Amino acid sequence: MTAADALARERLLGRLERLATVLQADPAALGLLALGSVGAETARLDAWSDLDFFVVVEPAARARYVATLDWLAAAHPLAWHFRNTADGHKALMSDGVLCEFAVFAPGDLARVPYAPGRWIWRRAGVPEAAARPTVPLPAARDEAWLVGEALSNLVVGLMRHARGERLAAMRLVQVCALDRVLELAARTAATGGTPADPFSPERRIEARDPALAAQLPTWAGGYGHTVAAARSLLAWLQARHAVPAAVAAHIEALAAAGGDGIAAGAVTPR
Repeated sequence: MTAADALARERLLGRLERLATVLQADPAALGLLALGSVGAETARLDAWSDLDFFVVVEPAARARYVATLDWLAAAHPLAWHFRNTADGHKALMSDGVLCEFAVFAPGDLARVPYAPGRWIWRRAGVPEAAARPTVPLPAARDEAWLVGEALSNLVVGLMRHARGERLAAMRLVQVCALDRVLELAARTAATGGTPADPFSPERRIEARDPALAAQLPTWAGGYGHTVAAARSLLAWLQARHAVPAAVAAHIEALAAAGGDGIAAGAVTPR
């Protein structure tokens, strides 16, 4: 751990303790549940971590806690915030700490999927077990579906590339198809002790699967490199999964027709 990581760790964990102190002063507040790298996974907390948490309050207080963030500002002044969901906000504190949080009544937790967390504080009567979700985390998707979806993303992406829709093509190949490949790879990759994020297959991929990450400069090469990314993703799929020869040939033909390079191709009407 670097000195910067240690300093960030102290600041973030201290900020949670300060927030817990603020909440304890309000009888309507019931608990503070830390999530992610400040929750049950503090071993990976570093200088680039943010504060993810749930605030649990009495049902009658939930709307007030979501609408007015004076309770959060009391822990540290806010520079900016916006309501990003019906239940919570993203907020930037004046010292650069980014918070992402939601506010729930105790009964609400039973309808929310989340990774296991860690109670910073809770009142008597709030069960410790609520730190772990009752809604199952996203299940691994069917392998055949993932392969088929990746292949269709490559086909449509290269068609749009050839038309001149370079941004749409880049996203289909280097985001959508790549995400499906990452999901497939996660089934067999050695994680090296680094936890996966059940909601975002790209998180911590460099630490979880260095061999796969070595392909990323090609798979996510950017706006002018969609054809190269498509060909390389196809090769990875062919080496590990049953890719119909006709589909592979069609993707190769589209890649050959589309070319690469930012300047090529003008957008034409559908």
